[in-house]
Amino acid sequence: MESKGTLSPASEAEARAAFEAVGPTAQRAVREAAKAMEFDREEYRERVTSDVVERTRNVLFADRLAVTVGSRAEFESWLDDHPDYEVETIGSDEVDRVAWHAAPFAETVLAATFQNEPEAAVETLRRQAFGRLYRPRFEGDDADDGVEGEKEEGADR
Repeated sequence: MESKGTLSPASEAEARAAFEAVGPTAQRAVREAAKAMEFDREEYRERVTSDVVERTRNVLFADRLAVTVGSRAEFESWLDDHPDYEVETIGSDEVDRVAWHAAPFAETVLAATFQNEPEAAVETLRRQAFGRLYRPRFEGDDADDGVEGEKEEGADR
């Protein structure tokens, strides 16, 4: 098994604090990107909207989410050790590998199955976890994003 990312909030308050903490970083990242693209003041005001910063914040948050990558047997063993978790799976039951993110505060584990391309599975899983588990809780914080929570077929790579 392999772990990627470090963020596995135990509570909704912890998740919200982590989400809020990446806001200033998102603002700086967008500002630096605009400088690199040589936006003048007018173009900056016109193009760098709150939506642009918010989408950046969402990506920064989602990219930190802890994901475990392992075999189907390892995932099944994890499930045996966490019987109270609701399981949501993206992908096919016919493949050998699984990437998963557990959200203790929601008692939910979201999993993406894959055969090859673990990085693609991890990124798909992070987008899905943000859209399904976190964004609905942050929506009162103007968390409209662009990291969509719709089902993505083809996660079995």
